[in-house]
Amino acid sequence: MKDWIITAETTCDLSPEILEKHGFRLLPITVIVDGKEYKDGVDITSEKLFEYVEKSGQLPKTAALSLAEYAEFFAEMKKEAKKVLHFSISSKASSSYNNAVKAAEESGDVFVVDTQCLSSGEGLLMLKAYDMLSDGADFDEVCKKIVELTAKVQTSFVVDTLDNLHKGGRCSSLALIGSKILKIHPSICEKEGALVVKKKHMGNLMRSLMQYVTDLSTEYKSYDKRRAFVTHSPCDGRDEIEAVLNKAKELFSFDEIIETEAGATVSTHCGKNTIGLLFIAE
Repeated sequence: MKDWIITAETTCDLSPEILEKHGFRLLPITVIVDGKEYKDGVDITSEKLFEYVEKSGQLPKTAALSLAEYAEFFAEMKKEAKKVLHFSISSKASSSYNNAVKAAEESGDVFVVDTQCLSSGEGLLMLKAYDMLSDGADFDEVCKKIVELTAKVQTSFVVDTLDNLHKGGRCSSLALIGSKILKIHPSICEKEGALVVKKKHMGNLMRSLMQYVTDLSTEYKSYDKRRAFVTHSPCDGRDEIEAVLNKAKELFSFDEIIETEAGATVSTHCGKNTIGLLFIAE
């Protein structure tokens, strides 16, 4: 039996290769499409969900994971490791976190982190914990350090359109119309666990993305150089993704920049051609 195992929900948006390499285990989020339940990353894809949105004009719904689901999941994980470190989507985005905490208390030897973020922002914390634990750090000390780091994860992205955010009730009709008329591409960031508009970029998507990365490099002079993620929803092409990767390499000094594609839960709320650069600030 292993000393520890790191787990999360599928909202962490880590690639199958990263999950396998580090032994991370995921609990799929439930996505409800036309009254039917699917498991994010298991039997539903972002592409299928986009097809549904385009046909119906409605966003799929997500259901918070239940106490019973977490209890069963943690019980399975405890068969593999003595202790479980679980990373949960922001408590302000879902009630899943509260259910995870209750299940952890009943299970024992399970520590649940309110990541205060989503997507690969969660993934950054998972990999940071893995690095420390693999180096022999004490489990409880790692838990404490990770909780401190949650406030330093730079989680943001630029959206191509506000259509899906509008369908999900996250922006007004007036904002939607204005963004199309003025060609605005907002950058959305995670602030204290909630999504807020950080800046409204003017011009086409490519120009907005370049300004977005430049703004981040100006704002964050000190950051964890170990790694960063360029995470995106399904895109119409590679040009914008490659441009963000190259701009990040030009303006930052990360040891590695990992490209990942957002899963169904995140992608459908943000829409196609959404791209973000995520890292841990110091």
